[in-house]
Amino acid sequence: MDAPRSSRSSKAARSIALDAFERLVVVFLFGRFAFKMLDAPAAGVDFVTILILLSEILPVIFILSRRRSEAVSQRFSDWLLGISGATLPLLVNPTGPASFVPHGICAVIMLAGLYLQISAKLSLGQSFGLVAANRGIKVIGPYRFVRHPMYAGYMIAHSGFLLAFPSLWNVSLYSAEFIVQVARLLREERFLTQDREYRAYAARVRYRLLPAIF
Repeated sequence: MDAPRSSRSSKAARSIALDAFERLVVVFLFGRFAFKMLDAPAAGVDFVTILILLSEILPVIFILSRRRSEAVSQRFSDWLLGISGATLPLLVNPTGPASFVPHGICAVIMLAGLYLQISAKLSLGQSFGLVAANRGIKVIGPYRFVRHPMYAGYMIAHSGFLLAFPSLWNVSLYSAEFIVQVARLLREERFLTQDREYRAYAARVRYRLLPAIF
């Protein structure tokens, strides 16, 4: 009886430590990104900047206020993907060579992506996390149409940002980010398909990011 109890205690301790680590990472990344966005002379504090900051602060609020979940992946690769996926887009520079696309069009693309991101994050609420976990299956809002609308929103917003600031650094980061996010969502699905409710949801909502494509 002692061995299983010890094993459960050890697993619970690891879960608590990983949860605390995830919260610290999120706060650090957002703080750095917010400072960088507000300090960039090319960005300024305009409507799009405020929306970007709002989109990024929502996960901070949700993660800091959520309850701890026992069903969190403890795989190193899942944590690496989760933290990399959250970190890479926060390293972009809101400066670069002159855009060949009018900034108004870039802003519209970014707004569309931000709207989708914010809708998905509000639908998730306190179920939001960086790493694969089961904090309840969400089937409301944009989750009625694709299984990973938040990642779709990221990719749309990143496209608009890249068109506005087309530097080699930003292209490299977003290319790596795209690969990481696809790998991340596939690993999340592998984790979540252990849940019968998620398997039923995936059968109803067939596409991951783009309806009729992927």
